[in-house]
Amino acid sequence: MTEMAEQTDWTKADKASGRSTMPFSAFEWFLAGRYLRARRKEGFISVIALISFIGIMLGVATLIIVMAVMNGFRTELIGRILGLNGHMMVQSATGTFINYEDAAARIREVDGVVRVTPLVEGQVMASARQTASGALVRGMSTENLANFDIIAKGIEGGSLDTYRNLEADGQSPLLLGARLAQALGVGVGDKITLLSPRGASTPFGTTPRVKAYIVAATFQIGMSEYDSSFIFMPLGEAQSFFRQNGSVSGIEVMIEKPDQVKDYTPSIKAAAGDIANVYDWQQMNGTFFNALQIERNVMFIILTLILLVAALNIISGLFMLVKDKGPDIAILRSMGATRGAMMRVFLIVGAAIGVLGTIAGFIIGVLFCENIEAIRQALIFLTGAQLFDPAIYFLNELPAEMEMSEVISVVVMSLVLSLLATIYPSWRAARLDPVEALRYE
Repeated sequence: MTEMAEQTDWTKADKASGRSTMPFSAFEWFLAGRYLRARRKEGFISVIALISFIGIMLGVATLIIVMAVMNGFRTELIGRILGLNGHMMVQSATGTFINYEDAAARIREVDGVVRVTPLVEGQVMASARQTASGALVRGMSTENLANFDIIAKGIEGGSLDTYRNLEADGQSPLLLGARLAQALGVGVGDKITLLSPRGASTPFGTTPRVKAYIVAATFQIGMSEYDSSFIFMPLGEAQSFFRQNGSVSGIEVMIEKPDQVKDYTPSIKAAAGDIANVYDWQQMNGTFFNALQIERNVMFIILTLILLVAALNIISGLFMLVKDKGPDIAILRSMGATRGAMMRVFLIVGAAIGVLGTIAGFIIGVLFCENIEAIRQALIFLTGAQLFDPAIYFLNELPAEMEMSEVISVVVMSLVLSLLATIYPSWRAARLDPVEALRYE
């Protein structure tokens, strides 16, 4: 009775002030607020509203977090893969690039080219202390190696100066991935043996090429696949070891705008010569990055279902609220409240749940993304389990990169779904016949 008396006072006040015909008047907001604060006997309705709020909140937060992590993975992987492998690879159709110095000089003259690196690559078996592991050797000049920021910043043991000094002394230095060094049980100053099938030809067949090298430094770029398999050595030493004197395996090219790599292909191919084949990073890694994009889109669709379920909870909660408040609606309609006013009251109730849930989910999602690595480390400490193992996920840290456009789209989608979920129950409340509603009072 007290609630009805307060509602009556608000109705009279609105009529006296001429606000009864104004959309979203003070009376409508007051009544919606009272319906959101359910009384004890309406506890079940309150629980449904709470579940809807939690569903919207978790849906928005989960979408923001998952999309940020997927973006972070893609950005980190592209940055590290391209930072180590370059944006384009120029190779000779004959297998080895003989006149590579002239071709490299011409490619450097192409507009937009940042760095040109002739290199020799080959598969080897690395062994030390009765342990062996497959590895990829990449030979390049020490000057070019120092220009790779991802390597220079990732030096853990030793230094590039040590590498350079050993090369100047006529010794055979290596730059070893940290995980590979750990697997072989070696450190800076130790020796490892490399075995290559590209050996000398004899009457009895090809003999493997075997040579011992000094570990001058170790590096870690944060991508386990590379840290556990890459070895760098001076270009001249690689040419001798793989029997490619005077030639290279290919020429690596870095450009200013990697996203527009297709625009550079004709110019670089013309500069490299007729026998050259040019491959860009999109061709070499296209399957991998396409799989990431498909996974990202599928995850977005699947997680959107959380928001749809929460929206359905809003619909069911409003239907129960309309049924419970039928007598109140009938009395208010009899006192002059319009159908539009009743519809707006329940629109406010449902929209409030959606808006508050969306805001809470947005805050949780942003805070989680900003502190995701600290949260991961805390979970590892508490559970003792290795979450997001670098050997599986390629990266040592869990990245998260939020894009403003995606966050806005998630928030807008949540608000739209919440609003759409309130329309039909609110319309049913507005269409409720006062006489029929009073029969069940």
